[in-house]
Amino acid sequence: MNAQKRHDIFARLQAENPHPTTELNWSTPFELLAAVLLSAQATDVGVNKATAKLYPVANTPQAIIDLGINELKRHIKTIGLFNTKAENLMKTCHLLVNQHGSEVPKTRKELEALPGVGRKTANVILNTAFGQPTIAVDTHIFRVSNRTGIAKGKDVVEVEQKLLRHIPKAFKQDAHHWLILHGRYTCIARKPRCGSCIIEDLCDYKEKTELG
Repeated sequence: MNAQKRHDIFARLQAENPHPTTELNWSTPFELLAAVLLSAQATDVGVNKATAKLYPVANTPQAIIDLGINELKRHIKTIGLFNTKAENLMKTCHLLVNQHGSEVPKTRKELEALPGVGRKTANVILNTAFGQPTIAVDTHIFRVSNRTGIAKGKDVVEVEQKLLRHIPKAFKQDAHHWLILHGRYTCIARKPRCGSCIIEDLCDYKEKTELG
């Protein structure tokens, strides 16, 4: 795929959705961090239902610690893998209080040192909470990047590096959200909805469908 095609793809995605953002509900960097930690192998809708009950009770590292592990588990028990996620979130809260003055750190290295925080989660926080032009490659972005030809790679790190290299600077900040939303609602896993896709004519995917 050439540079002009990539530019046109992101220009169309921008025109359709000028201010994309995460579908997780959050109002502080810590709320976003906690929500992303809870979202692994879970839907954003499911996470939002749990945090809607948790955050009015505890939405800071110290408040989570004060809540205690059992109460934390009770609040998030509707989310898959809630036991492990609760343990990781609690450990993260202790580290934030003890090492970062209860603030979410703004560097990848410090974020990835937190329990349950990998490269993808760190990229989400850096991009969405702190406005850095990072791209968190999840299953949706991996699929869309390979299927469309925007950035082909055999693993998420390769796709991330190619996206950062090839996406025009003007679109880099929001590219993460455009690609996730496109993969979630249009370029879906089993049968992409090519018939209603705004970038169908720019996409390299050979097995186009008529689905709208």
